[in-house]
Amino acid sequence: MKKITALMMCLLLSILMISEKSLACTNFLVTKGATKDGSTMISYSADSHVLYGELYYWPAMKYKPGTMVDVYEWDSGKFLGTIEQAPVTYSVVGNINQYQLAIGETTYTGREELINPDGIIDYGSLIYLTLQRAKNAREAIHTIVTLTEKYGYCSSGESFSISDPNEVWIMEIIGKGPGKKGMAFVARRIPDGYISGHANQARIQTFPLADGTTSITSADIDKVFNPGIETVYAEDMVDLARGLGWYEGDDAGFSFSDTFAPVDFSGARFCEARVWSGFNKVNSTMGEYLNYAMGYDLDNRMPLWIKPDKKLSLEDVIGLMRDYYQDTPMDMTKDVGAGPYLSTVRWRPMSWTVDGHMYLHERAISTQQTGFSFVTQSRSWLPDPVGGIIWFGVDDTYYTVYTPMYCGINAVPGSFAVGNGDIMTYSADAAFWVFNEVTNFVYSRASVMTPELQAKQKELEQKYILETADIDKKAAELFLGKDKNSAKKGTELITSYSVDAGNNTVKEWRELYKFLFTKYMDGNIKTRKAVPEGYKYVAPDLKQPGYPQEWLMRIVIDNGEKLRMPAGAGH
Repeated sequence: MKKITALMMCLLLSILMISEKSLACTNFLVTKGATKDGSTMISYSADSHVLYGELYYWPAMKYKPGTMVDVYEWDSGKFLGTIEQAPVTYSVVGNINQYQLAIGETTYTGREELINPDGIIDYGSLIYLTLQRAKNAREAIHTIVTLTEKYGYCSSGESFSISDPNEVWIMEIIGKGPGKKGMAFVARRIPDGYISGHANQARIQTFPLADGTTSITSADIDKVFNPGIETVYAEDMVDLARGLGWYEGDDAGFSFSDTFAPVDFSGARFCEARVWSGFNKVNSTMGEYLNYAMGYDLDNRMPLWIKPDKKLSLEDVIGLMRDYYQDTPMDMTKDVGAGPYLSTVRWRPMSWTVDGHMYLHERAISTQQTGFSFVTQSRSWLPDPVGGIIWFGVDDTYYTVYTPMYCGINAVPGSFAVGNGDIMTYSADAAFWVFNEVTNFVYSRASVMTPELQAKQKELEQKYILETADIDKKAAELFLGKDKNSAKKGTELITSYSVDAGNNTVKEWRELYKFLFTKYMDGNIKTRKAVPEGYKYVAPDLKQPGYPQEWLMRIVIDNGEKLRMPAGAGH
């Protein structure tokens, strides 16, 4: 039998081995009835201090019977085993495939007794294997269930966001324990017109039991393709929980989250709070769940999905991912930890002890440890290759630029490509390193430099939004054309545009770094002046704004007598 190792080896070669999974991702799920243009969208931030941000790509392939594929754990690079390759695989760009199917995830861990170390498929491999084998959300659920039943699932608890041009599903999974294949899981379709979200805390509670019409168990997984089915769950899940002594009630009262991943203070404050903050931006009634989000009232849980006050644009969904709890009681710029320049980040660890009491830093959606993030659009009215776009960015979501990559492209920008640097190998033209250079410099005086960064960020993203509207039209005409070379020309068009856009983003951000570093070096603010006639050189205008008055007052309160100057003294 021929063995294919390319599927996971490209990740193995490009991602530093991660010894510990980071519970630190955020997803929002948006149905077509909740968007202004009728697209479905999911967002995802892949947050880990040792994850290298790059854009994965697998071409569509055909394989001979008996071909096997090696599976490597996405987090650690550990070899897990081999599985049978599909006869036909689809092309994948990042987390979206050629049919506009997109998948994101967050890890909630849950009851660790349910991890099956003998399973061959981890959550990351499950995502990318599924994207290569499924054409829509229902096929994805079918693939996820059948793969894990055949080969075993070895990761802890996961929430998946799954979207295609017409539907959006949330699916929560966890293993069944050592030596047991398959999963305990529930998948629910988000009602059209609503949005959902998850951030490292299981969110599905009770759900409709199997009636064969709107909901089914895994025993009838083939019925998932029935358009009326809106809930799918593991057949033996409730019995599993009863057998382990975790649930004693009747089937109808079974709550997935409360059984397999009960919410506690940390689950609310560090995880659910991120979902709440996103919901709060688009729904005016979310204030009633503030105390839950802050971990004070765990009984008043948020709904799984909410209806936004108005339909959302692409810019709105991107805005959900740019959040540090601004304008809420958890606003990260409002406490002394923000420093004099109102930092939106906190250095780790997230909790600490003073005089025997534990305290925390807020964990916001926007965070310094993001490897990559994206917002996908799947649009039913366009041909698949041009209908799907992954708006891709690296590093902190608040400071990144989301750049469009069409799902039908056959190459990715060199600046985002796998192999262009890694987490311990600097590359001057790699998007990850260029963005981190800018962001880490801006962190030093966020309130001063962020407005200039945001101006360039907005300029580029608005440019791409306008350009993609034109590319959409031109490419759609080619893909719908009757000329035998039209589709090829369409692929060339969207590939050329996506590659150029990605490389342009990195070029512009490199220039931004040069500008910011030159202007703001050493705590100064320098402005270039014209050189008058007869002068060889003229110094730039120089401002030294120092610290804000509020921060100077804190210095005085902290140690003012030591720093106080005598009357009449000066400098």
